[in-house]
Amino acid sequence: MDAGLEKVVAAETVLSDVQGAEGRLIIRGRDVEDLAQAFNFEETARHLWSGFFERDLSARELKSALGKARVAAFERLKPDFARLAALPEVEALRAALALAPDGHDLDAAIGLAATTAVASGAIARLKARLAPPAPDAAAQHGADLLRMIRGETPLAEEARALDAYLVTISDHGLNASTFVSRCVASTRAGLGSAVIAALSALKGPLHGGAPGPVLDMLDGIGDADHAEAWIRGALDRGDRLMGFGHRVYRTRDPRADVLKRVVQTLPASSGRLALAQSIEGRILQRLAAEKPDRKLDTNVEYYTAILLEALGVPRGLFTCLFACGRVTGWIAHAREQLATHRLVRPASIYVGPKPAGSVAA
Repeated sequence: MDAGLEKVVAAETVLSDVQGAEGRLIIRGRDVEDLAQAFNFEETARHLWSGFFERDLSARELKSALGKARVAAFERLKPDFARLAALPEVEALRAALALAPDGHDLDAAIGLAATTAVASGAIARLKARLAPPAPDAAAQHGADLLRMIRGETPLAEEARALDAYLVTISDHGLNASTFVSRCVASTRAGLGSAVIAALSALKGPLHGGAPGPVLDMLDGIGDADHAEAWIRGALDRGDRLMGFGHRVYRTRDPRADVLKRVVQTLPASSGRLALAQSIEGRILQRLAAEKPDRKLDTNVEYYTAILLEALGVPRGLFTCLFACGRVTGWIAHAREQLATHRLVRPASIYVGPKPAGSVAA
């Protein structure tokens, strides 16, 4: 038995290969570094979804379909804005997705990706007690998402930075939320049900909750001169240093390097980035000295936090933004699992009490 299922092979997939020992991530035949540089959100969705639906759209056709779907999602969600405003961010996104189509086809997939973006933008504005702006059907998906969050058209480099983030996190093996999406899809419950279940797993702090606490850690340190004392105190207390270590990677998370390069293109990140880089080096030195038997390197959450803050994304929305990128992967895995025609049904070993009169084995 393997309680964490780390050594259990539960699926064959063409979608992503996480090579933890080498620090390499391959997404459908392309290294994540290459994908983040070459593709936007629409092209990545097409890359992941190709062959899994009744028809394949070109990137241009998918851009148009997503734009129309965002407009439709906004109109569908508008009557529920007051209810969404009263809920915590992830709960609000989950409620919004429950209103989206729950079919198995490409239209349902496009509607779910659109709803995730529109709802995230609306939630950001509602939490700030502002009116959510309507989507721009003609805009690129990532640029429109950032505009809906901030209420203003982003600069080209800002839109490109968000696209790079959405692409980088689009898929990552059988993590908890992706595995859940496959389990639900195997029951033929529908793509909407699979995505909502995946989001519910993502809500857990051990899966998708680290970027915000990274900023809390940087705020707590405040100045690079205070870093040594702060790090020493945190380790003495047994606190987890947010943004370091990963369940799979035994070296640096390649996504961290992608996002570090992207965030360097944003002028708004300069001061925070300099502090983050200084603290990163000191933390890595300390971890190597005090925990030499463990490979604790920088993970994707560290520079995700710096990037999203520089783009003006509220901390409370970070998990929703992750879902905006990962929804493409969840949907692709759901469709891949559905094509196997197999219900996910692992076995268990009973270790409970025996009925009275049972003969011991």
